[in-house]
Parts: sequence; C-alpha cells; structure tokens
Amino acid sequence: MIPINLAQKLALFDTHWDPKVIADYNDNEVMVVKFQGEFPFHMHETTDDFFLVLEGEMIMEYEGADPVTVRAGELVIVPKGQVHRPRADTEVKVLLIEPKGEPNSGDSGKTPAPKTRI
Repeated sequence: MIPINLAQKLALFDTHWDPKVIADYNDNEVMVVKFQGEFPFHMHETTDDFFLVLEGEMIMEYEGADPVTVRAGELVIVPKGQVHRPRADTEVKVLLIEPKGEPNSGDSGKTPAPKTRI
C-alpha cells in the first residue's frame, strides 16, 4: 500500500531481456524490463501479453500481421496464441504484467529469465 517509483526500480539494473518483479497484482506479477535488439518469435498459449512502454520506442512484430510501433505512454496487448516478437533499435523501458509463473520466453525454446524481485 505504498507507491513504487518505476524510475528508481529501473535504475537498479542494466541488463536486457531480464524482467524484474516489482509488485504482485492478484495472481499476476508486475515487472519492469529493459531491452534492445530483438527477442525470438514466440507465443503464450494460455495468456495475453501486456506491454506498457515507459521510455523509448519498441516494435511489436506479429506472424501474419503488420508490425506496430509502441511509444512511451502507449501500451499493446498481444492476444494469447499470437506469435510475436518485441524488438527495439535503442534501449526501451517497459512495464509488463504476466500471470505468476509464466515464462517470458513462451514457446521459443529460449531459456526463460528468472524474474527476480527488486
């Protein structure tokens, strides 16, 4: 029941594609992440993916659909079962909300990030 300062949390780490849990919301984890470059194409079979861009700009690429650019202050929700890949030419800072235990890598074969708490 206290405020969480997102900028302070983001200042605690420099790694990319390494989401950090900052709060719990019902059965979900609220996380912050930094990334640059591209993540492998993947999908989440049973859950939507929530991305809120805090700083920078990302592109969400979809299999079978046009990519979309998501800028600071905008969010995109990827429906469950949709093959997608986030990417960013320069570092982007993003807030994620995912069900507890959901691997960030989906079905990509990439080793999931551990989602440590900060």
